[in-house]
Amino acid sequence: MTHAPLPKPSSGRSDGSGAPPKPGKKGATGAGGGKGGGGNRRDRLASFEKARKAEQRRRTVLLLGICVVVAAALLAYPIYLVAKDTKATAAGLAGLGATLADAGCDPVSENQATGNQEHVAEGTKVTYDQSPPDSGKHYPSPAAFTKHFYTEDDRPQLETLVHNLEHGYTIAWYRADASTEDVNALRQAAGTFGSETYDPSQKFIAAPYSSADGTFPEGKDMVLARWTANPQNPADQTQQKGVRQSCTKVSGQAIADFMAKYPVASSPEPNGA
Repeated sequence: MTHAPLPKPSSGRSDGSGAPPKPGKKGATGAGGGKGGGGNRRDRLASFEKARKAEQRRRTVLLLGICVVVAAALLAYPIYLVAKDTKATAAGLAGLGATLADAGCDPVSENQATGNQEHVAEGTKVTYDQSPPDSGKHYPSPAAFTKHFYTEDDRPQLETLVHNLEHGYTIAWYRADASTEDVNALRQAAGTFGSETYDPSQKFIAAPYSSADGTFPEGKDMVLARWTANPQNPADQTQQKGVRQSCTKVSGQAIADFMAKYPVASSPEPNGA
């Protein structure tokens, strides 16, 4: 009896079970690629994003800090300018005109003030107790804050300037025919006071006083005048006074001392312009 020939064993495996497995792609699951490589890439991206956000926060904090510093500087600058201008005014003013020793200033005199909030119609002529005046009835509107020196050609009426006295101005009345030296010194003194913006410390006016206005103290070229009040109760007329100081010559130091002794706050209406 004949037998069929046996099949030949497969050449792929020694056990004849089939072809050997194909080799896999290099690094499909190894450290160089696949899941391991993707994980490292994600870690790097996360680290970069964290660093980016940290840098962004740092820049934001730095910008906020700069804004705070700039804002503080902007708020402080006007205060600095006011203080600087006040010191500059006092320093510049004191050196103008005659020295205090040579100015021939009399002691400050005081008298009972009158006319608080007593307005009269424009054009009404008021007779004042003191010449030049330091208080009294006056016109409804004061002279502008921005002008500090007047000549005979542009001076407001006395009744207008008395209203300025009520608001806390120091007025340096000067003899209309005073020496050129004294008038120029007073013009320079007035120039040390600011005119651009309202500042209570700059309430000063120099104005001429002629024989048509009244009698000027004999032998004097300047009379400093103020209308004072109790700062705790400025409306109390019983405590209001007219104060004045007459000087033979114009002295910036005398003006500075007078204004320091009688500040704007001690007036019937210190908040008036």
